[in-house]
Amino acid sequence: MTTTICKTRFAPSPTGYLHLGNVRTALFNALLARRRQGRFLLRVEDTDRERSRPEYVAALLEDLRWLGLDWQEGPDIGGPHPPYAQSERTAIYADYYQRLEETNQVYPCFCTPAELALSRKTQLAAGRPPRYAGTCARLNVAEQQARCDRGLQPTLRFRTPVGQKVQFTDLARGPQQFASDDIGDFIIRRADGGPQFFFANAVDDALMGVTHLLRGEDHLSNTPRQLLLLEALHLPAPHYGHLALIVGADSGPLSKREGHFSVRELRSSGYLPEALLNYLARLGHSYEHDHWMPLAELAENFALERLGRAPAHYDEAQLLHWQSEAVQRAAPEQLWVWLESAVGKEVPITCREAFVAAVRPNIRFPADAVFWAERLFGAELALSEDSRALIAQTDSAFFSHALAAYAEYGAVYQPLMDDLKRRTGVKGKALFMPLRAALTGELHGPELARILTLVPADLARRRLEAAGRPV
Repeated sequence: MTTTICKTRFAPSPTGYLHLGNVRTALFNALLARRRQGRFLLRVEDTDRERSRPEYVAALLEDLRWLGLDWQEGPDIGGPHPPYAQSERTAIYADYYQRLEETNQVYPCFCTPAELALSRKTQLAAGRPPRYAGTCARLNVAEQQARCDRGLQPTLRFRTPVGQKVQFTDLARGPQQFASDDIGDFIIRRADGGPQFFFANAVDDALMGVTHLLRGEDHLSNTPRQLLLLEALHLPAPHYGHLALIVGADSGPLSKREGHFSVRELRSSGYLPEALLNYLARLGHSYEHDHWMPLAELAENFALERLGRAPAHYDEAQLLHWQSEAVQRAAPEQLWVWLESAVGKEVPITCREAFVAAVRPNIRFPADAVFWAERLFGAELALSEDSRALIAQTDSAFFSHALAAYAEYGAVYQPLMDDLKRRTGVKGKALFMPLRAALTGELHGPELARILTLVPADLARRRLEAAGRPV
């Protein structure tokens, strides 16, 4: 007895950059495949000839790899069911159109968009659900030819069986049932000869062996159509699951302002891939424990029964939380690669490791590291208002003593602080806050011990001297 291997897929259209909704779909399918020791397939659905672009294909491959969502079959690595771009599968679709034509399960439709719009309006006015009225369903061969002779380009419609119930168990939403009479005959090939989305989509999933498919709930109405098509073609259907959509704070579609950003934009603004993965894995799916998880653990604990049915609300605060977690847990060398383009010129080569260790608790993004690089290594120091006020309130003799202690012990923190305490007679905040303010221009930030080892000796002396001068 053989066991069917779980195979999931992600099939984006390369008409733009991947946004959060796309990536969550890819992530959930990848997690399900990993959870079941299966395969994750990538297919490019580029049948929209006007909007599909090669640069978007390259970008989606790069972005998915950056996230760590590797696939075992796809356009760049091949697999047992090539090609993996729909624009290269035209002959395959033509074969299956012919099969339907031979069994009289389809017919050409010459209705114009204006005629279809009028029919829809009439049905709605009569209180009936709008569906195709079957105008061209009974045309004979001569009538069809006459329309072709007039230069009309027909679409191809599927003859939906009458009086049937289409039923399936949704992986996310449970039992579903649709009446075929409410669906009507639908288009499976456009007038320009291109395949309709759900035809090519269903045929490819069947031929490529996709067993489980998670996608947005906006595709739910396509599912009964695809099941009818696959049954007519004697092709296997995957198990479908429809995910609740991601919405904004007002429960409406995500706006650009609220988070409908491309992965490319999030990446360029400094988000780490692990942050996006931990956030998106919980957007419409719950985990028993809400702690940080690497990708392997996210997959190990992914469960279909934990998929939510209510809309998933985008929450920037949560995304920022996972970004902080990602920064704190990243390997030092990974953090430096992340920071190098922003601070590589300011941070001396010999200080890179120490700089990463010092600023890690105080940064979320590379821009935050730029702030501290300027305060630790910049020739000019801009004091915050609070630091300026504290320095003004501190006896100038304090900074003279600090210079003396620094001359004796340098950046060795504990002896330096013990000596300064002995010289000034102060302790606690009164001891280290003026020192921090003089050295960095801030009252809060990296540990003072780390600051002392990073600020160059001549710069530290100049700053302490400046703090001790009367204003």
